[in-house]
Amino acid sequence: MTDTQTRPPGHADGPDDPRPETAGPDLPRLGWRGTLRFLWAQLTSMRTALVLLFALAVAAVPGSLIPQRHISPVRVSDFLTQHPTLGPIYDKVGLFSVYTSPWFSAVYLLLFVSLVGCIVPRLGVYARALRAQPPRTPRNLGRLPAYARAEVGADEAEGVLERAAADLRRQHYRVRVVEGPNGASVAAERGYLREAGNLVFHISLLVLLLGVAVGALWGYRGSSVVVVGQGFSNSVTQYDDLSAGGWFRAPNLKPFNVVVKDFQVAFETGPVQTGAARLFKADVDVTDAPGEPTRSEVLEVNHPLHVDGSTVHLIGHGYAPVVTVKDGQGNVAFSGPVIFLPQDGNFTSAGVVKVPDARPQRLAFQGFFLPTAVVDAQGPRSVFPDAYDPKLFVNVWSGPPAKETGKPENVYSLDTTGLTQLKNDKGDIVRLALSPGQGVDLPNGLGSVQLDGWSRWVKLQVGDSPGAPIALVAIGFAVAGLCLSLFVRPRRVWVRVARGTTPDDADDAVGADDAPRVIEVGGLDRADARGGLTDDVDDLAARLAGRSDEERART
Repeated sequence: MTDTQTRPPGHADGPDDPRPETAGPDLPRLGWRGTLRFLWAQLTSMRTALVLLFALAVAAVPGSLIPQRHISPVRVSDFLTQHPTLGPIYDKVGLFSVYTSPWFSAVYLLLFVSLVGCIVPRLGVYARALRAQPPRTPRNLGRLPAYARAEVGADEAEGVLERAAADLRRQHYRVRVVEGPNGASVAAERGYLREAGNLVFHISLLVLLLGVAVGALWGYRGSSVVVVGQGFSNSVTQYDDLSAGGWFRAPNLKPFNVVVKDFQVAFETGPVQTGAARLFKADVDVTDAPGEPTRSEVLEVNHPLHVDGSTVHLIGHGYAPVVTVKDGQGNVAFSGPVIFLPQDGNFTSAGVVKVPDARPQRLAFQGFFLPTAVVDAQGPRSVFPDAYDPKLFVNVWSGPPAKETGKPENVYSLDTTGLTQLKNDKGDIVRLALSPGQGVDLPNGLGSVQLDGWSRWVKLQVGDSPGAPIALVAIGFAVAGLCLSLFVRPRRVWVRVARGTTPDDADDAVGADDAPRVIEVGGLDRADARGGLTDDVDDLAARLAGRSDEERART
């Protein structure tokens, strides 16, 4: 059976039927080269650069809100402990190392490439614009945003164009005389520095990114706690914590040495702002390199030392009680200063004295050093940050000797695994309160502990940011370029002298030689900065017509 039903035009009976008449025209395939060209055009557009710059700023926000591992690993560890669910998620996406994370680096590199792609073509365009002459005079100057005309006699019109060119050159215009169908005219243009300012700003932004990258790759920053009377050598083993760029190497550290001879500190003792800091100053001896002479320097807050390219800052201080511990065999198992960390503004300081070599039991002391101690209903506490009545309050722990594993542990906290808190014969926990020079024998013949005195410690931060000078210079040029782009106004001005009393007459170019002449002045601002353009055009027309200031004022 045959289907004889009439089908509408363009209907396809099968795969071999022609394309329907309603189909659109065949378009050429983009191809992989065209696709790459399209993607490159999108990446190097100014809109994309602005979006990437905004994305980089947003991506940097978590770095200031969430603790960073290379700056404060202790705070990161505390965050992970306090947030067992959220912390591992942050860690996986790199929020604890924002500035070295792959996604931040990707945005950073894309912005760098986008800026390069934006700047290079604009450099060529600007170079051609610098070589180009001002454009020819428009046929109808009256259609320009600013227009003025003045009627003068034939004799007065002589030399108007020369005077106009000289006047415009004094105003820093680029001037040329244009021959046209209606006679000669003057074309002038200024404001080329505006685009130069834009280019300087964008190039400076590119250099700024480069400086930040140099600092991130080769820079380093670390800190070390140094007890007064001791020193610091710039080597990896001397740092308590050290963060460095991916291309930093330990041999890059300059081998200088800093010895803290004395540390002076003073606090307010009056009724107003009692306990406020008034003086922090460290007297140090600096040796720039092995074998070189030592020089004396003063290190203060916000007044760092600069040693062979590295910068040494004073960022903290505290107390280090000097303790001597004898074990149950009568041997000195430990003697020296122990760093305690401040817990409040009155320098209530917490710390641990570990004595793993004591025998027959290893010992540990955990407690507080109070520079000005009082004991009241709130318990032992410090009421002033200076050491007027220092005391050491500790609990005692003991346990069998532990096997050395070589595993590092925190010197400021005590792992009580394998230890037992010491108690007296009555079963009460042993709590000791020691003043300088005072010693106490421990129960059960475990030995004795004595507070010999106290010392101070300072925290030094040492770092080198090789990209900082590059970034600083780039910021200066960026500000200068931004000022040029904001305050320089591109402007074009044309001056023409024609016969006749109206522009229409001038277009016909008819009349006797002694007929009046019309001086036409037109102006155009090439940017959104038209303030004063009309007045400038009026003043130029009046000057060329030879009008006095009083005549211009009456007009």
